[in-house]
Amino acid sequence: MTTEQDKHQQKMKKRKEVLDAKIAKATEERGVLILMKGNGKGKSSSAFGTLARALGHQQKAGVIQFIKGRKHTGEFLFFKDHPQIDFNVMGHGFTWETQDKQKDIEAAKKAWVKAKSMLEDPTLNILIFDELSYMFKYGYLDVAPVVEALQNRPKHQNVIITGRTMAVELQEIADTISIVQDEKHAFRQGVKAQAGIEW
Repeated sequence: MTTEQDKHQQKMKKRKEVLDAKIAKATEERGVLILMKGNGKGKSSSAFGTLARALGHQQKAGVIQFIKGRKHTGEFLFFKDHPQIDFNVMGHGFTWETQDKQKDIEAAKKAWVKAKSMLEDPTLNILIFDELSYMFKYGYLDVAPVVEALQNRPKHQNVIITGRTMAVELQEIADTISIVQDEKHAFRQGVKAQAGIEW
């Protein structure tokens, strides 16, 4: 007589066979381009969680925050002195805060020069370009040179780009795209943004 445990074991055995077959097919070793997009909360949080994971494996990292800069974020305060991270806050805040388009464009161009040098550095295992996607949305940077640099980076290098919207050109070359959706947000209920949650 077949017990519930027997049925469960048979089901798990079949599932394991399917998963093992998929794992066996994944033989390519190289870095990946990950895009974290969508209007929900948690894109940068996901990227920095992945950064913590990489640091646990003693990997070297580069971080550029393209917009944040008006106030210190928790991730900057936590990671800024880590010996394995080149952490750069290059922005001046969101464009509606600075209200100075030329200043924003200059900051974006300066940040891209730094980002490009990181994409050419084989000692860096993982890069986070936080809110880079807005630079294309606002027209501060041309996407073509960025795509070229991403395609020509060291083979082992992983890159995570965050932002609500993503240029089609980036999506076309991405290996992984995750969408963070917004179903409900405390801010719309009148809850004030707070340290440790929003920044």
